[in-house]
Amino acid sequence: MIRSTRSRKALTATAALALTFTMAACGAGNEGNGSSSGGDGDSAAVAGAIKGAGASTQEKAQAEWAAKFSDTNPDATVEYSPDGSGTGREKFINGAVQFAGSDAAMDEEELASAKEGGCTAETIQFPIYVAPIAVAYNLEGVDDLNLSADTIAKIFDQKIKKWDDPAIKKDNPDADLPSTAITPVNRSDESGTTENFTAYLSEAAPDAWSHGPVETWPVKGGEAAKGTSGVVSTIESGDGTIGYADAAQIGELSAAKIKVGEEFVEYTPAAAADALSGAERAVPDSKTDYSVNLDRGKVKDGAYPIVLVSYAIACSKYDDAEVANTVKAYLEYAASTEGQEDASAAAGNAPLTGEALENAKAAIGNIATD
Repeated sequence: MIRSTRSRKALTATAALALTFTMAACGAGNEGNGSSSGGDGDSAAVAGAIKGAGASTQEKAQAEWAAKFSDTNPDATVEYSPDGSGTGREKFINGAVQFAGSDAAMDEEELASAKEGGCTAETIQFPIYVAPIAVAYNLEGVDDLNLSADTIAKIFDQKIKKWDDPAIKKDNPDADLPSTAITPVNRSDESGTTENFTAYLSEAAPDAWSHGPVETWPVKGGEAAKGTSGVVSTIESGDGTIGYADAAQIGELSAAKIKVGEEFVEYTPAAAADALSGAERAVPDSKTDYSVNLDRGKVKDGAYPIVLVSYAIACSKYDDAEVANTVKAYLEYAASTEGQEDASAAAGNAPLTGEALENAKAAIGNIATD
């Protein structure tokens, strides 16, 4: 189980921007609060430039949010660079960006570091993007594949090396599996997607996966690629390849059905949302930290268990009031019913509803705009 209080090793410098979205931006959000709204309410447009960086899984959603935001706030600009979760958090901590996206919540050490650098007030974080992580593969002649948690763990730990291994045959008794070598593909960069995927392996297959939930891939060998697009491209270019990525971004690749109870479940946004049922806040009494605990090994029947919970991270106080207004308006729109539906249409994620949206609204309400 991932907790926001877990400790990470010190952050290291990472590569320069991989890709930047720069768009004329406009405000949208929930009710009032003195900020523009393209979502659940209407008020004055905002102006000013803000920058964000982080999870590549949020790439399509952030692009859609920025584009729709620009429709009503032509004097504001938003940049989001999908450099990876670790880099996004590091840039936020160092003050290089005003907001971040991350597939892992900031831990206590990072929150303390931010107070000494980029956010001397309180850091706010809340789920903004929820999506299934697909176990995508490219294997000639095999378009339908079932995999149990133990089998997935052994494949990615390189204990299962051939596609016709007895463990895979057991999950797929009617399949014609070739003796092709398995090439597991993992992220080369520090990645919240990796942490969410390895959390699933730890919680659903504890006897087969001994490496714990980690952001940096722990197993040597196989293929490594940077970012979600890099993993997908590497899987696509091989035969016998298998990897993990935000399901909305795997394109035409096949994806395994995952065993839950006695059935194998196909990923869908709705099945991913079901996995969040019953998730508890990691810090229940916090007014700024709305990170959640999710035990992927104990999801209900019919839910898809490999779920990515990606966060928005911002500061409760900015030195520049114009920046504060724009960050607040932008996040209000992204976390509105309309913003979530817009992102889902563009990126295929599961729209947040109910309590998740209320928690997001409460967190964003901490951003001072005076």
